[in-house]
Amino acid sequence: MKITVAKTAGFCFGVNRAVETVNRLLDEGETVWTLGPIIHNPQTLDSLAARGVRIAETPAEARGGVLVIRSHGVARSVLEEAERAGVRTVDATCPFVAKIHRLVQEASREGRFVLIAGDEKHPEVRGIVGHCEGDCFVFSDAEELDSFSQNRKGLHGCPICVVSQTTFSLSEWKNCLKIVKRVYTNAAIFDTICNATANRQSEAQALSRVCDAMIIVGGRQSSNTAKLYDVCRRNCASYFVEDARELPLDALRGADSIGITAGASTPASIIKEVLVTMTEIKENQDPTMMEDGASFEAMLEESLKSFNTDEKVRGVVVSIAPNEVYVDVGRKQAGFIPVDELSADPNVKPEDIVKVGDEIELLIMRTNDQEGTIMLSKKRLDAAKGWEAVTAASEDGTILDGTVTEILPKGGIIAVTHGVRVFIPASQATASRGEPLEGLLKQDVRFRIIEVNRGRRRAVGSIRSVLADERKALAEKFWETAEEGKEYTGTVKSLTSYGAFVDLGGIDGMIHISELSWDRIKHPSEVVNVGDTVKVYIKGLDREKGKISLGYKRQEDNPWEVLRRDYPVGSVVEATVVGMTTFGAFARIIPGIDGLIHISQIADHRIEKPQDVLKIGDVVKVKITEIDFEKKRVSLSIRALLEEEQKDAEAPVEE
Repeated sequence: MKITVAKTAGFCFGVNRAVETVNRLLDEGETVWTLGPIIHNPQTLDSLAARGVRIAETPAEARGGVLVIRSHGVARSVLEEAERAGVRTVDATCPFVAKIHRLVQEASREGRFVLIAGDEKHPEVRGIVGHCEGDCFVFSDAEELDSFSQNRKGLHGCPICVVSQTTFSLSEWKNCLKIVKRVYTNAAIFDTICNATANRQSEAQALSRVCDAMIIVGGRQSSNTAKLYDVCRRNCASYFVEDARELPLDALRGADSIGITAGASTPASIIKEVLVTMTEIKENQDPTMMEDGASFEAMLEESLKSFNTDEKVRGVVVSIAPNEVYVDVGRKQAGFIPVDELSADPNVKPEDIVKVGDEIELLIMRTNDQEGTIMLSKKRLDAAKGWEAVTAASEDGTILDGTVTEILPKGGIIAVTHGVRVFIPASQATASRGEPLEGLLKQDVRFRIIEVNRGRRRAVGSIRSVLADERKALAEKFWETAEEGKEYTGTVKSLTSYGAFVDLGGIDGMIHISELSWDRIKHPSEVVNVGDTVKVYIKGLDREKGKISLGYKRQEDNPWEVLRRDYPVGSVVEATVVGMTTFGAFARIIPGIDGLIHISQIADHRIEKPQDVLKIGDVVKVKITEIDFEKKRVSLSIRALLEEEQKDAEAPVEE
């Protein structure tokens, strides 16, 4: 007797992901509910139930726990219901099912009538229908589609969208497409049968044609397992079993060759149990051995090698999650890219790099046919290509663009260019030594490669050399056009006790402290700070020494010009007393200008000293009686205002 196990038998990617999600939540101590059975396999359900997993018929039942949406997916209204009920959900919808949801939703919004090939009672199909925003029709086979087409001839020329349940019969789908292509002239057809499903059905069909009998293992509620049984029974005697206890051993003893396949929701442990039981009927043979002497474990291990690692593939992004990106690579396995294999930048978000529908080139890292998955890497393929660009740049001095992704604790930064991590020492990261590095994080920078270790695939870069060249070029351009009086916008670079140095773009100039303000100041920080953007003008140039003197305060801001413009002799203003002398008091009219109130002008009667009437800080109303712009003197009077008030009071009142 020869026993052959199908390579694609067992868990598919979507089911495995859903079961792993539930187990992970249980390990984290969560109270887990699933919306309907998480898997169409009674043994797995019993195992999960023993761990405390409960099945909810409606989202509201899961209040107080976590509700896991199974791989079949649900209608959008169900998710909205869960949100209204305040139930926390974890969506384990298979990425390939989620892709169908997006297709029918977009088609509906475009005004297309949606045709869905599948079992209208199946939860996956109910979920697909629940994402249609317009009219749709579910058909189970070509005959039902043909009948619908005859009754709805008005749709023949209308825009149509055609999709299928992921586990739909491959042969029946081909029959349906003949009708679609013949009847509907404006149809958008999407082949949404899962690759794993299609391969599993094709393999089962081929195996059943060369075997005397087939055993199909899986839950009786499993749609894809039922289709495998339907495919096989057309070619040979076939038996649908849920586990080894249901094997018809007597009926199988006379078979020379037996094939075994299993649905996407069948755990490997049950397949192994069936295989071991089958081999027990073979006389004088180790029950765990295959016909060619290979163990079941070895067979599974061998199945993982169906793809070589380091193989390049092209794939289409079908779904994006926080921790991984799902990709259709046109193979039987479902492709996924872990987030840390997406980019060399650890801070980047998946949606910033790829979008659903993007076609990208990837490197296969690891394959697992038993789980139906391929782990892929974009980062490593980008790095391989990028390394060529980096080594070329080291040879010809090309300046590279990159983004700073890390500030290293021991000094230096990491910048990513073309997917390659380049180390830039602290001494080469800024224009001058000692400048802080924190401000460079997540910034775009330009640098040269100054060292390459090809054996270790490491590169060292320099931002400073690029900045130095840029500043030199800017300085040369500055001196070509610089002249006294010309205005510039610059950035305050540093402060000293005697002034502020300003970066004019490639060259520095200095604002002397006396040029910062019309008021007297003790330190430049009273007016400007490092990093401020300032408008300056050239007061003086020394081309031989390369020194530039800058002006900052403006003539129109000169307080004496403000006084001339806004406060002519005779103006009445409120002034603040700021000083006292034996002959009078000084009061501030505007910032930068103090006037004298002579002792004879403080009151309308004789006083011995100013302190008899005034004190520092008093705000008084005064009249400007005289201005000497040459000597910078202003005379003020309180008495003049008092006398005017007295005259007004004594003036006769007209009747």
